[in-house]
Amino acid sequence: MSTSRRWFMQECGVGMGALALHHLMAEAGVAATAGSDPLGPKKPHFDGKIKRVIYLFMAGAPSHLELFDNKPQLAKFDGTLPPPELLKGYRAAFINPNSTLLGPKFKFNRAGKNGTEISELLPHTAKIIDDLTIVKSMSTDAFNHAPGQLLMNTGNMIFGRPSFGSWVTYGLGSESRDMPAFVVFSTGKKGPSGGNSCWGSGFLPTVYSGVQFRNVGDPVLYLSNPPGIDEQLQQETFATLKNMNQLRLEAIGDPEISTRISSFEMASRMQVAAPELMDIRKEPKHILEAYGAEPGKPSFANSCLMARRLVERGTRFVQIFHEAWDQHGQLKRDLAANCQDTDQACAALVTDLKQRGMLDDTLVLWGGEFGRTPMVQGGNDGRDHHPNAFTMWMAGGGFKPGLVYGESDDLGFNVAKNKVHVHDLHATILNQMGFDHTKLTYKFQGRNFRLTDVHGNVVRELIS
Repeated sequence: MSTSRRWFMQECGVGMGALALHHLMAEAGVAATAGSDPLGPKKPHFDGKIKRVIYLFMAGAPSHLELFDNKPQLAKFDGTLPPPELLKGYRAAFINPNSTLLGPKFKFNRAGKNGTEISELLPHTAKIIDDLTIVKSMSTDAFNHAPGQLLMNTGNMIFGRPSFGSWVTYGLGSESRDMPAFVVFSTGKKGPSGGNSCWGSGFLPTVYSGVQFRNVGDPVLYLSNPPGIDEQLQQETFATLKNMNQLRLEAIGDPEISTRISSFEMASRMQVAAPELMDIRKEPKHILEAYGAEPGKPSFANSCLMARRLVERGTRFVQIFHEAWDQHGQLKRDLAANCQDTDQACAALVTDLKQRGMLDDTLVLWGGEFGRTPMVQGGNDGRDHHPNAFTMWMAGGGFKPGLVYGESDDLGFNVAKNKVHVHDLHATILNQMGFDHTKLTYKFQGRNFRLTDVHGNVVRELIS
């Protein structure tokens, strides 16, 4: 039986009347329904604490043993072989597991009310230590970068699954009409090994994909009109394209055409809003100095400040990939440089959000795809990939501030207490957003998929 145009217009909400109604509802703060704007605000399963996420992804995997997880025993047995029973069944990426142990390269100091140990490389993070929830018992299933980054960002080691940010925007929609719901920055020497799949929408509609912003100039290419194109001509072009896409949508009902319509509309609004967003010169001098941000100069600091400006304007999920942490050699030199590039801005972001009253319902998440081996690689100044135990931290979003959760063993090799798998982390964050992670699903190829697949438990001890 063929579908009538009247039914399609009424039931699918793609008519001009429905679009106008949605616009009025959005301005009135009414949540979008499933049949209208796919990025309209949506209600979660229950009241959640987190309304927005800033994910500081340290791609390449920072060494927990030099930054957060001090191991005096590792220093004591520096240069000796690890116990044979420790390496039974162990797989490393590039080194012989029988390589000798390597003691920490930097000193640790105590900070905060609880005297939490933290590396001398992170003096700014030390100042906000009481605002952080530090998990020293993270574990993952992957020991190479691309699958590790995919697992951390999509819940699976294979390409083609929706990213964390895509699941969040699929579940919650956006609070902004002028900016993308999910924005991505890349600030390191290169992009992440997992590529665009780390922020792609997979089998979800492409409207939920992350939009990569540049660090200087127009946030996306071709945002400014070329010479000879004035506003009237552009608006006439947009109107013609919209009409053509609308006719095609009515004819075949492909949701990707709706995404295309939304993309053109968003691009038009961004031409007005984006220049103001990107102009961090308008920030007070003390804010620029706190982040270490320099207008016009691409940096991790500038991107952190941009992340705050985006979430202020309603963007739901911002992710900054800083690919520089893969220290197989030159560990001491490069780790110090990485911390120099990122430590101040990370701390300033948390402090800035707190001072603005936004930290309670914003999650700041910091970490990489895995940790580094207690054994040496690269002579006496490098560490290989290590999935068994590593550290991440979060701030805000209803997580317990000042908590240090979990432990690794005396050598930082395996989790000794309160293991938190990647799937558990995802389940816990979704819980704080108001979602039962087993019920935030999307049907594809005959089955319901979710971020945590068939795994994951909410770690209640992390939650205030």
